[in-house]
Amino acid sequence: RHDIHQHPELSNREFETSAKIAQHLRDLGMEVQTGVANTGVVGILKGAKPGPVIALRADMDALPVTERVNLEWASKVNTIYNNQPTGVMHACGHDTHVAILMGTAEVLSRMQKDLKGTIKFIFQPAEEGAPTGEEGGAKLMIKEGVMKNPDVDVIFGLHISSTTPVGTITYKPGGILAAADGFVITVHGKQSHGSEPWKSIDPIVTAAQIINGIQTIISRQAELTKEGAVISVGMIHSGIRNNIIPESAELVGTIRTLDVAMQDKIHSDLIRTATKIGESMGATVDVEIEREVPVTFNDPILTTKAANWLNIAVGAEHVKLQKAWTGAEDFSFFANEVPGFFFLIGGCPEGSDPATAFPHHTPDFYVDDTGMLTGLNGMLALTLGYMFDH
Repeated sequence: RHDIHQHPELSNREFETSAKIAQHLRDLGMEVQTGVANTGVVGILKGAKPGPVIALRADMDALPVTERVNLEWASKVNTIYNNQPTGVMHACGHDTHVAILMGTAEVLSRMQKDLKGTIKFIFQPAEEGAPTGEEGGAKLMIKEGVMKNPDVDVIFGLHISSTTPVGTITYKPGGILAAADGFVITVHGKQSHGSEPWKSIDPIVTAAQIINGIQTIISRQAELTKEGAVISVGMIHSGIRNNIIPESAELVGTIRTLDVAMQDKIHSDLIRTATKIGESMGATVDVEIEREVPVTFNDPILTTKAANWLNIAVGAEHVKLQKAWTGAEDFSFFANEVPGFFFLIGGCPEGSDPATAFPHHTPDFYVDDTGMLTGLNGMLALTLGYMFDH
């Protein structure tokens, strides 16, 4: 984990990481496929007896974040991302996911003569999203046949959490992680000199009104007693000079939902709200919405069995139900193909307060090594539990 953390790689650029994984799997005697969905790696372990095909998945990519955690093995990698200099950091714990699955592969390979069926170890690139203009992630792995030959019967995955105590596993039947949709709102106004705003149709002021207006979609138009939802604007682009009112403005953001009907309604509400506010200001507005990642859904029947296997492995007192997260995971694409189960493991160090832990995707994000043991035990329990239940 420390080596991978110290040498993080961005989405679709996980060259060193995938090479280390592939060599590890070959050393274990597995059949290994490389270059899947650009940099993905798949290891195949065949048991001595017939049985189900079980897939285990870990994501490999890091983020354009400059690390501030004082570790001997902190990242020192720097790059240019979207034309801006930045560090590269495993700020979402994917380094631990890789290490856990590599460890799981090592343990199971030693048990090969006692295993039934086939285990596919899927090391996935670009969970955080492929670079602009590129394909990647789970969707591309599926497109390239990772769930076939042999056909996968079930898939398991996990994510470490900086705000969950070490030693804890949390899960939820049904939707556990949100659908993520991206949107771009383009406001078309009329350009003028900054000293004569009355001659303009100001796209910046209109965009500001739209940002405020779309917040009411969640607070006043969404049935929040049913499920939670989020709309966030993350980027605003407009203008090139302080004394020119520009011709257009662009808002780029994300929508997170846990219910398909609510997702459809919020899309309609966003289009209506943005265009009507634009009309009221004399501007025209275009709204583009892209459905990026569906809800991560835990099969209810599988979840009941999985919870029992986890209870036996780590103790029922360490396995807890959780509420849904508004974070998203492209593991959802795998779980739409076959029954899937996705769970969270704690990474908040013993003696630390989870309430004050730094969140994912931030420079101070940290998860403790000891959390990986829970993930390893969990993956082994799910694999063997399903294997000998079928």
